Amino acid sequence: MRAAHPPPAADTTALSRLLGTALDALREGARARGGPLPAGGPEAVARRVREVLGEPFPETGRGSQEALRTLVRVLAEGAADPADPLCAAHLHTPPLALAAAADLAASALNPSMDSWDQAPAASALEAEVTAALAAEVFPAAPHPDALVTTGGTESNQLALLLARERHGRVTTVVGANAHHSFRRAAWLLGLPEPVVVPTPSGTIDPEALRETLHGAPARTDGGPVLVAATAGTTDGGLIDPLPEIAEVCAGARAELHVDAAYGGPVLFSSVHRRLLDGLDRARTVTVDLHKLGWQPAAAGLLAVRDAADLAVLGHTADYLNADDDTEAGLPDLLGRSLRTTRRPDVLKTAVTLRALGRTGLGALVDRCMELAQDLADRVEKAPGLDLRERPVLTTVLFRPTGADDTTVAAIRRALLAGGRAVLGRAEADGRLWLKATLLNPHATPGDLDRILTLVEGGTHR
Repeated sequence: MRAAHPPPAADTTALSRLLGTALDALREGARARGGPLPAGGPEAVARRVREVLGEPFPETGRGSQEALRTLVRVLAEGAADPADPLCAAHLHTPPLALAAAADLAASALNPSMDSWDQAPAASALEAEVTAALAAEVFPAAPHPDALVTTGGTESNQLALLLARERHGRVTTVVGANAHHSFRRAAWLLGLPEPVVVPTPSGTIDPEALRETLHGAPARTDGGPVLVAATAGTTDGGLIDPLPEIAEVCAGARAELHVDAAYGGPVLFSSVHRRLLDGLDRARTVTVDLHKLGWQPAAAGLLAVRDAADLAVLGHTADYLNADDDTEAGLPDLLGRSLRTTRRPDVLKTAVTLRALGRTGLGALVDRCMELAQDLADRVEKAPGLDLRERPVLTTVLFRPTGADDTTVAAIRRALLAGGRAVLGRAEADGRLWLKATLLNPHATPGDLDRILTLVEGGTHR
């Protein structure tokens, strides 16, 4: 007797039954975890997973309901939950429920964004939404566009690739505050190691950049230069002085790319968008909507001021975009990504934009910015804590007064091991700081107080 095959995800009746099981398992796992992180550290979590999993690939399957319930529950039980206000270490947001629901629909339909006949509506939706988002970044440009990426790392790599293809060679100049992906991208693309401008204040000094651009090694071979500035550093949430950097680049005939993976969605805020003045003077801009956009990962973008720059990504595979099909009017999607098979990640973003609009998303940005200022106020008033500086975006660096770096690191690890709070770490001013990255708009003043109480308690262990 042949075993029954599970129905496809597009069978909405079967999916509905399984979705109820998954949601129950998520709730049960969260209750068992009881906090922002599972207690016990890496070995305890791994042991629990091994116990529940048993044989990863059994000879005889245990059925859809049991497998889904068991493994979703253990995953939720062992999760770092970004929806918990005390999970505040990284640029890791609690995704909007409506975006997660849209992501489920995308998974069920499973369009593949490498040819029109696999994704007719999804390809049209992507074209409309990316054009609209590109216009947010470059409002005065006649022909902006954007590509959907997996995040800042891919977007930054694409920016370097486009610059290399425009010029044949390029030297990248970055601040010491730049994301690590630039160094990796240069390596992958066969480009010289990026030239680094020191950033003792945490951001690029325009005068130091000017000196770098007019001297060695940036101009050693006389070739073109791409300056990569940052709008939202990973460690401190700082923004390079974009208008001044754009002026320096113009005077030195250098192109400008801005990594705004973190800070880019501040454009949605009418209150704070001035922080990104000068962003539209870049040639390319990285934006991540799985950060200050509350999307399930991945939801990255590379915006370009001129869509013509993307032509170099064109690629032909006869079974996907044969010339006669393209001439007959079938859209060619292969030049929209370095990937072939890729998900319709634009759907969740499109749903979010339609549901919340610019004002709704801007309000979420504003709320998280307010939380960061509130936490900074509380740190300044706490006699046993030091604040590094007032936050620019939603990142707050602080540390116990008089503590050495070993103690700061130990406090963070103790909170992780106890499953009580998830805080990051950052080096600044030659010292180690605790980092709170506040991306949960539902956090309360009481949650901020709990974070500080836990840290202060760790100094008296």
